[in-house]
Amino acid sequence: MNKVEATSSQVIGKTDSKDKSALWADIMALIKVGIINSNLITAFAGFWLALYFTGGALTDHWGSLIIMMLGTALLIAGGCILNNYYDRDIDPIMKRTKNRPTVTGSIPLKVILAMGISASAVGAILLALTTIQAAVAGIVGWFTYVVLYTMWTKRRYTINTAIGSVSGAVPPVIGWAAVDPNFHAVAFIMFLIMFLWQTPHFLALAVKKSKEYKAAGIPMLPAVHGFAITRRQMVIYVACLLPLPFYLFSLGNTFLVIACLLNIGWLVLGISGFFMKNNLKWANFMFVYSLNYLMIMFVTMVLVTLPSVVN
Repeated sequence: MNKVEATSSQVIGKTDSKDKSALWADIMALIKVGIINSNLITAFAGFWLALYFTGGALTDHWGSLIIMMLGTALLIAGGCILNNYYDRDIDPIMKRTKNRPTVTGSIPLKVILAMGISASAVGAILLALTTIQAAVAGIVGWFTYVVLYTMWTKRRYTINTAIGSVSGAVPPVIGWAAVDPNFHAVAFIMFLIMFLWQTPHFLALAVKKSKEYKAAGIPMLPAVHGFAITRRQMVIYVACLLPLPFYLFSLGNTFLVIACLLNIGWLVLGISGFFMKNNLKWANFMFVYSLNYLMIMFVTMVLVTLPSVVN
């Protein structure tokens, strides 16, 4: 091989590498990998606590765990892809969404639609291989997110955040149902924690991106009614979290102390917003705290029950 051929080969190799990297980045943007990861944490916690409360052992349920996690991930990914597909007309207006492949055209829209439908279908089928109840819970969450949130309320009502919160609260129920298809109060409490968590989490983001939402015509609460009422709503939702850890008293004192401290800390931070002049700075504090809250709360649930489930 002469020097020209060698150079050409290197250039082609670098180009292929860049193309693959760009395609991977586009796919990650389509499926909203951050949303998938956070929901898988809660789905795993639901599965884990179901083992704990039913006396099951993780070694006997490895297969169900893998199928549940994969099915949940695909179902959520499918919903996120369809959300992107539907929002392709407003995404160019917002800075954080204008580089999505539905906007740039880097992936054909027909392919994106097929990806969304296929991932959703395969995810639901995989969940059905664990229990029908897990599949039903997943489909309810998918329907709430794609139809009730994306297609109906997101562009019409400020209550869109509460509607979307239902879909985000479903993963721990999916995880639980994959082990125990019967209704259990613990699964319901986990659902409530996630439902209440999401409104202050997403409203904090809405405060940060208020101008963009307003420009796109999306009626997020701070864009329509201002920051004052948004702060009050966020504090109310956080306050509603305060009693929930006590319904999980059987997880032990360590969990109760950590969970209560997390709730009190978030409430104090929320109330501080009434005295801070910089709304964006406060909203960013609330957003970051919410992410850490989610991680610490559900990881603690797993850690305090670790000996019982592993042995």
